[in-house]
Amino acid sequence: MSEMLSYLAVALPADASPEARVLALQCALRMNASMRVQLPAGLLRSLGIDAAQVSRELERAGWLSVMDSPRAAGIAAQLLDATLLAQAPARPDRRRAADWALRNGCPARAGAADPGLQLLGVYLTVHGDPSSGNGSRECDWIKRDCGMPDQALPGALDQLKGSGVLKGWRICPDSGDMHWILASEQE
Repeated sequence: MSEMLSYLAVALPADASPEARVLALQCALRMNASMRVQLPAGLLRSLGIDAAQVSRELERAGWLSVMDSPRAAGIAAQLLDATLLAQAPARPDRRRAADWALRNGCPARAGAADPGLQLLGVYLTVHGDPSSGNGSRECDWIKRDCGMPDQALPGALDQLKGSGVLKGWRICPDSGDMHWILASEQE
């Protein structure tokens, strides 16, 4: 999953919205061998995004082509970046990762319906140590991979802490590294 998040950070335009990044992650993880994806309406509702608007954004970026415009039943699209075929593990593993990202990035877990918070929560969870909950990464990488403006990161981290996704976080002024501790499921 961390490789897919890094790939999307490079493949999508730097100004891609958090909503577009969340949808692109689900598309990349759920695509079939022909690089087609069908996202049912229920899944799109759980992402809390405007699928029509976000799919148009990804079309303008040249990342996908909507085959069947968003409607009550969902959306069907053809992904256009063949690099995805080299990035992705086997389809069953990708589908499990997509379901995991959906559950761990859901608005209730992230504490808000903000897709940027959802993506950041998934990102920090993926990059944290599963046994200790500790994580460390350069702030610049986090902001780039999540498409987050410089000034938005501290506020987003405070929101994730307040909602119980994080126990704590700090940024080392000398190195620019961010360290965080994930809250356990029991907390």
